[in-house]
Amino acid sequence: MRVSLFVTCFNDTLFPQTGRAVVRLLERLGCGVDFPLEQTCCGQMHMNSGYAREGLALARRLSRVFEGAEHVVTPSASCAGMLRQHVDMPVYELSEFLVDVLDAEDVGAYFPHRVTFHPTCHSLRELGVGDRPMRLLRAVKGIELVELASASECCGFGGTFAVKNAEVSSAMLADKVRSVLDTQAEIVCAADNSCLMHIGGALSRQRTGVRTMHLAEILAS
Repeated sequence: MRVSLFVTCFNDTLFPQTGRAVVRLLERLGCGVDFPLEQTCCGQMHMNSGYAREGLALARRLSRVFEGAEHVVTPSASCAGMLRQHVDMPVYELSEFLVDVLDAEDVGAYFPHRVTFHPTCHSLRELGVGDRPMRLLRAVKGIELVELASASECCGFGGTFAVKNAEVSSAMLADKVRSVLDTQAEIVCAADNSCLMHIGGALSRQRTGVRTMHLAEILAS
């Protein structure tokens, strides 16, 4: 099976280890992975900021880049949601592809750490991924998976929302960080690095010692 990786500009620029983890994971499961070099931003940031024409132009261009791909997979629920909603591009968020297409929950991972999982807003509310990420994490050998209180509450990032509404965003973030610390987890995991960057910044500034990791990195371990 051939898979085309849509890494997203966010991951490519700030979290390249996530893209590498996706490739390792998919190859371990028998997939051939290609990476179209012409891919750029999906236009989500523009769309969320009110620049609909510019955002749609980027989304349409991206759909042309991946035209003809057998399967398109991305480690970002928010970018997948943008493309499905606005250009009807058939792209899978990583956990959807693993569970629904590859019919895999145990992906051969080993990760002996205490972990809590934050389900991101776009994955829950726009894509409806449900419990797929948790099913994948529960099958990881050695993991101690701890439930996060009020897990479905937003972390306060929301892309440009965190810039335009900084005080509200910070209050939401404080609630999320408090819930993470209450779990006494070593690592907080999510399927979107944008939310993890937001949460991780607060955890780092408070010198908590809690790390953030994308779902793909744990599953590729």
